[in-house]
Amino acid sequence: MCICVNCRWVDRCKTYHSVERQHGAKHLTLNPDFDPKEPIIHVSLIDKEQISTEIEWDVQACKSFCLDHGRWLRLRPNEKVPS
Repeated sequence: MCICVNCRWVDRCKTYHSVERQHGAKHLTLNPDFDPKEPIIHVSLIDKEQISTEIEWDVQACKSFCLDHGRWLRLRPNEKVPS
């Protein structure tokens, strides 16, 4: 899971904005203004029933990470937290 969902900066982060774009997800903001320090993105290729391949992007580390447990969920109440 992407650590961003529990980060204080998730709604302002340029890297998370890129991850949202890769997933085709609705953006938390259209104009992120926070440039995180040294994010590490893990990219996984997942075979789906031998028909297609899904690409999963997750930020696994970031020197700007600031724990704010449940931040994404508070920004998008009643929506499923991305996994």
